Amino acid sequence: MKLKKRQICWFSNIDGYLIVMQIECHDISYQYPQTDAHVFEHLSCQVTGPGFHALFGQSGLGKTTLARMIAGELTGYSGQIQSRQIAEVLYAHNMERFPGWAGIGDMMASTMQASGHDMLNELVNAFGIQPVMNARFSQLSLGQKNRANLIRYLLQKFDLLIMDESLANVDETTRGRIIITLKTLFPEKCFLYISHNMMEIAKFCNQIVVLRSPCKHPQTSMISGQNLMTENNFVMKDLEQTMLEIVHAS
Repeated sequence: MKLKKRQICWFSNIDGYLIVMQIECHDISYQYPQTDAHVFEHLSCQVTGPGFHALFGQSGLGKTTLARMIAGELTGYSGQIQSRQIAEVLYAHNMERFPGWAGIGDMMASTMQASGHDMLNELVNAFGIQPVMNARFSQLSLGQKNRANLIRYLLQKFDLLIMDESLANVDETTRGRIIITLKTLFPEKCFLYISHNMMEIAKFCNQIVVLRSPCKHPQTSMISGQNLMTENNFVMKDLEQTMLEIVHAS
């Protein structure tokens, strides 16, 4: 099964200055075909540096639409999407499925690089799907399917992985363990995480792009998350303050 990739120009150091990893959306306007309503109107935002970042907003504000634009899957918008130090973008979403008859262990082995066996074992154990590695995809629960699909992407070469509700139907404890695992195993990679769980985003993410209605200007706000590297080592007062900032920015 071929994974979705977008080839983007890789920028080197210029005149001795380091060009940091960055995705920038500038003055993006877009409306769905055969409609008059704008999804985006002069939207601008950026995410800088490797790490676990987030795209957050109420349903219907275009999180998936913007993610697909960044991944190169959706065109027809005005404005520019530019990247630096990012050569491979992968886009994973929670509706993707392996062939129902396929054993997930065999499917993962067929897509990973030759040196990926140790990484596969680490991910399988951290994601809690070791007991179903010999099962067919159709036999898994929704949460197990989403975890298996996400591992398939993590075994590929990427600089930016967009996770569009990739951990839906997974319990809170396991989600937290998975996010910390990704931050630990892939510190040089960039993740853009889409989730409706505000507390989770406030707790684990670094830069949080909050999408607002197109009638509001600017249409995005940037909030700094707690960016925790452990599940329980946080100060509730600080976490609540970040969540309040997200609410006010929405």
